[in-house]
Amino acid sequence: MYDNLTGEVGVFDFDEFANHLLEQGLEASPAELHGCLCGLLAAGAVPEPEVGLDGLGQALDLVLHGELADHTMQLYAITAAALEDEEFDFHPLLPDDSVDIVERTAALAVWCRGFLAGFAQVTGRADVPGAPLSEDSGEILKDFAAIAHATVDEDESEDEAEGSYIELLEYLRFAALNVYMDTQSRSDPRHLSSEQEPPLH
Repeated sequence: MYDNLTGEVGVFDFDEFANHLLEQGLEASPAELHGCLCGLLAAGAVPEPEVGLDGLGQALDLVLHGELADHTMQLYAITAAALEDEEFDFHPLLPDDSVDIVERTAALAVWCRGFLAGFAQVTGRADVPGAPLSEDSGEILKDFAAIAHATVDEDESEDEAEGSYIELLEYLRFAALNVYMDTQSRSDPRHLSSEQEPPLH
């Protein structure tokens, strides 16, 4: 995940991040952590690495140290760049496809919870007067709140569950980009032309 942007293979590997969190006695999922960072950025937080680290502490009560803190700040900066990428090369940090679909779906749900926590952390601050959410962004956040409870339907076949997961994942990618772009365009109308917006579907 994002390895080609960092030059350090494995820095943003899901399992490695999970191990670093466990080493610091933290039970948080890398998916929740990355979702929160994305939510901070989508709400208008500046892409300064320390801002991401502080935001995690305030939104998720995660206090990170040492190498994990350094990697998290890198992830925040790389995520900010990915959200700005004209090729829409943004991907949530989630387990790879070899992991059981139940676990991947749970991670997707946790990513959404993290996103909402990060977004609320920025928009809920009294010292940061922001423009009201657009109708589209408001609907996306409602969708994220619903996806935050996603589970695999026991009646679904494995292929159906995989299909549902892929559909949700693609929706998350472009929905998060749309919220980010909406916030940026409202803070600076020159930032984005309508032609640049990726389709949600």
